[in-house]
Amino acid sequence: MGGRWIERWEPEDETFWREGGERIARRNLWFSVLAEHIGFSVWSLWSVMVLFMGPQYGIDPAGKFFLIATATLVGAFIRVPYTFAVARFGGRNWTVLSALLLLLPTGLAYAVMQPGTSYGTFVLVAALTGVGGGNFASSMTNINAFFPLRKKGWALGLNAGGGNIGVPVVQLVGLLVIGTAGALHPRIVLGVYLPLIVVAAVCAALFMDNLAPVRNDAGAVKEAVRSRHTWIMAFLYIGTFGSFIGYGFAFGLVLQTQFGRTPLQAASLTFVGPLLGSLVRPVGGALADRHGGARITLGTFAAMAVAAGIVLYASLAESFGTFLVGFVALFALSGLGNGSTYKMIPAIFLSQGYAKGLTGEAAEAHGRRLSGAAMGLIGAVGALGGLGINLAFRQSFLTLGSGTGAYVAFLAFYAVCMAVTWAVYLRRPAAVGPVPDTAAGAEPRREAAEV
Repeated sequence: MGGRWIERWEPEDETFWREGGERIARRNLWFSVLAEHIGFSVWSLWSVMVLFMGPQYGIDPAGKFFLIATATLVGAFIRVPYTFAVARFGGRNWTVLSALLLLLPTGLAYAVMQPGTSYGTFVLVAALTGVGGGNFASSMTNINAFFPLRKKGWALGLNAGGGNIGVPVVQLVGLLVIGTAGALHPRIVLGVYLPLIVVAAVCAALFMDNLAPVRNDAGAVKEAVRSRHTWIMAFLYIGTFGSFIGYGFAFGLVLQTQFGRTPLQAASLTFVGPLLGSLVRPVGGALADRHGGARITLGTFAAMAVAAGIVLYASLAESFGTFLVGFVALFALSGLGNGSTYKMIPAIFLSQGYAKGLTGEAAEAHGRRLSGAAMGLIGAVGALGGLGINLAFRQSFLTLGSGTGAYVAFLAFYAVCMAVTWAVYLRRPAAVGPVPDTAAGAEPRREAAEV
């Protein structure tokens, strides 16, 4: 696909931005959100399909947790090649192709979703839905290139939040099907998404653009891999996005397994947490733009530790109402942290550019170059947190008969994330690199200094 290519793109130039750059960037953002949204829905299909899998399927709770864990695992690893596909094929072209690829797992799920299908077949089809998880990495890399630093928190938060909403939306579709047609008709959910995938691909082809200046940079990738901040931020992203996607995939099954909810009862509650987490992600990015990503991230992890403690108490006391409140709070806080952590990435690498003696456009180019390379790696590692959550639930239910052991592990992990955020980015902010007064623009200078 040749596509439409924009040869000159200088978002940090305020005149360029004002005279047309912003309009083009926003148009690409909206249709990127649409394609990523459908990708997330396909990636999380099995969080809905397991609600339809009654006794006639012959799969126990541990087997169902493994199905959704398989989708999470593939979606995490595939984010790495998807990150570099944007520069290789163009943002518009890759969005079209990656959207069309979603037809494969959705169509196969439609074909096999019935009692009597072997468990191995279900595992294979669940693994293929991981391609929907890759859409996030390519979409975020693409949108990161379109926006100036001062707008990245808002733009990346909106892009990711709009995509994340794909999780509760597919769960709402599942609720509607269970509530009207019953739990014996999972193919209706899949039939809804097949035409929507085509719509997303067509819209991307008609309304999105490729940026010629965006090119894969092997040197940037190597430099990002060597930077300790890439891996520190990946660790923190496990705590935010890993929590969001892991809880999103597992929540309905936990309600069925630990609290004995019917498929309809579980489906009527499953979507609430992911919806809140998706809606507040742009808020997290906007707050990070204003107050510094590290401060918001630290506060978020502290609150998540408290919420995990509430869920742990509710599990021990078998209090469903308290459990629901704590779990929904975890979703909302993870969404807030998603926005703030992703805002930190470009600010960290911009600050490192200043630390190396670069100024103005040179420092900004350095920040864009390394943050673009790092985002795919950070997103992939962060998504593995979702795998960890589902495996923790599986093991906890196998050994204890409840999720209590998993909740203890989650609480401890959030405490470690708090300590890392404070030690690296707040206790000694100079660890990221000082920002000299000669830097171009007061707002980027403040953002970089505060990460």
